[in-house]
Amino acid sequence: MAEGGHVLTRPVQDDELRHPLRTVDPAGWLKEGIHGWNVLCLAAGGGRHGPLYAAAGAHVTVVDLSPAMLELDRQVAQQKRLSLRTLETSMDELGMLDNGEFDLVIHPVSSCYLPSLQNLFPEISRVTRAGGLYISQHKQPANLQTSLETYAGNYVVEHAYYDHAAVPAARGPSKLREPDAREFAHSWSAILGGICRSGFSIEDVVEPDHAQADAPLGSFHHRCYYVAPYIRLKARRSGAGEKQLVL
Repeated sequence: MAEGGHVLTRPVQDDELRHPLRTVDPAGWLKEGIHGWNVLCLAAGGGRHGPLYAAAGAHVTVVDLSPAMLELDRQVAQQKRLSLRTLETSMDELGMLDNGEFDLVIHPVSSCYLPSLQNLFPEISRVTRAGGLYISQHKQPANLQTSLETYAGNYVVEHAYYDHAAVPAARGPSKLREPDAREFAHSWSAILGGICRSGFSIEDVVEPDHAQADAPLGSFHHRCYYVAPYIRLKARRSGAGEKQLVL
């Protein structure tokens, strides 16, 4: 995808870097600023997330499994004179990072690529300091269960909620599915419960709205009108002695 210039691998633009928090934080969760924070951009290579948080004054570490995506971060950082470090590893294998190292963990849509979330949230919790934030976005289960195309004008459920195998591959290009990717539909218990059981309290939830009722049948915006694609979460790491919220 990086070599082919896929839309999800396009580096950040200059106008976005001029107002970095406005670009990455539309909900205003970070409105007080992150200058001097240690920020982990998890599974977030591609020359976008890391440079934006670095431009906002944070000390940024970018983790990604793809060396090509991390190279894009290094190129943008050099071009824009931004400082960040890159680490090539899976999002749920963070042994090279210290306990409580980060004030903020940013996690764009990517949990769907893991067959299991069992190790993901405990590792994120381990590297987040007490009182630190975890801001993440996940594909909603129904999004991955549901057909991309319409049948007799309707979208249909193609994948069972409790089926742990990879969801059916996309049959054509789509803004909702990455090309040639193996994706897994995780339950709400695995996502929300997993976050809370790992020591976080969820403080806010938003669903990015891409819905257009009058969009062409089967298009990205039309499908989003019927099936919400993503959920965005703000969670805070509990401190020692604090009661943890469990869903």
